[in-house]
Amino acid sequence: MKRTLVWFKTDLRLHDNETLIRAIEQSDEIIPVYCFDDAHFKITNFGFKKTGSFRAQFLLESLHDLDRNLRAIGSGLIIVKGKPEIEITQLAMKYDVQNVFSKQEVAFEELQTQALVQKELSKINRPLVLFNTSTLYQEEELPFSIKDIPDVFTNFRKQVEKESKIRLVFAKPLSINSPEIEQLNLPTFEALSLENKAVDKRAVLKFKGGETAAWERLEHYFFKTNSLSNYKETRNGLVGADYSSKFSAWLALGCISAGSIYDKIKKYEIDIIANESTYWLVFELLWRDYFRLVMHKYGHRIFLKKGIKNTDAYLNNHNSEVFEAWKNGKTGNDFIDANMLELKLTGFMSNRGRQNVASYMCNDLKLDWRYGAAYFEEQLIDYDACSNWGNWAYLAGVGNDPKNNRVFNIEKQANDYDKNKIFRNLWLTKNNL
Repeated sequence: MKRTLVWFKTDLRLHDNETLIRAIEQSDEIIPVYCFDDAHFKITNFGFKKTGSFRAQFLLESLHDLDRNLRAIGSGLIIVKGKPEIEITQLAMKYDVQNVFSKQEVAFEELQTQALVQKELSKINRPLVLFNTSTLYQEEELPFSIKDIPDVFTNFRKQVEKESKIRLVFAKPLSINSPEIEQLNLPTFEALSLENKAVDKRAVLKFKGGETAAWERLEHYFFKTNSLSNYKETRNGLVGADYSSKFSAWLALGCISAGSIYDKIKKYEIDIIANESTYWLVFELLWRDYFRLVMHKYGHRIFLKKGIKNTDAYLNNHNSEVFEAWKNGKTGNDFIDANMLELKLTGFMSNRGRQNVASYMCNDLKLDWRYGAAYFEEQLIDYDACSNWGNWAYLAGVGNDPKNNRVFNIEKQANDYDKNKIFRNLWLTKNNL
């Protein structure tokens, strides 16, 4: 009997999951596994938890949903905790699998872990077979090699849109053959060295982890409210659930794929309307692809203070007192403080807010951008290594921004996007605390 262990990571879904589909095609039995990597719950070099409470809650919910969906078609999810190279290898031996299938990584630490797992599996003659399940465009479909990825997004976008195709999505499997899998056994917050924090009632949306919730959100945003029709006009909003798609959290854990979202956009364009807003959501998905490809191209350089530009112009240093004021929403700038309180108390911040607080930290407070990126890593429900570090480097002037010294006028931004102070009053008024 041929068995394959499917190692789930940030691809926690059944729809459009090539890793799972290929394993089913090539195997008699499937062993679905998720490993809580001890490294993901350590304190980083910047002094923050690598995974904070809000993101951990979303992950636990996503795994619970994945297990439920797997059991509905004959399988289930095995949970282990420790070092993946040890835990995955031990399970491969326990279940006598012939292969381990998983998603291909591109970020530096994730690649190191992948290599360690590959090394340990090779000792027992089990190959690690990898699939790209994270992007809209497949690397083999791109009109250039990774080393030749343009350093300016616009150049990348124009060439890709002209010369590359987006492949069809993979259908959800209808059944999976697995040996009997014990009931789901998720770690507690205490076991993860985390506190179970309640999300502030002012949060824009109650983010619930899992593929089921991801598809419910898509159905709501696209077909129940037709919010997609106005996405380009509303996407810079600050208050409310539907000013933007809010898909990022589910995309970050792979509860839904970029390909599935694209597929539904095309359906929306046929059934309802095709306009600049429907295109703009594809445009944003392409940005997500771009940051992943830039990470693949430059590797660990993305995480360095001087970034991929290796510029001596970036001389900002860490100042713990000033940074703490920024982190806790106590800078004295009401627009910055409101956004930082939203992040601290909910694990979410709007795209407009993220750009402003990053610019303010780097250009007004003159702080080392990496501490901001590391704090976001801890706090954000929708944390994605490539997008987070890529965006921070971009705004710090050490990444892919072709314009030097891009500085946001915070007061103008506040007046443009929060003219009546609805957002600032929501987060700064004592009656709302």
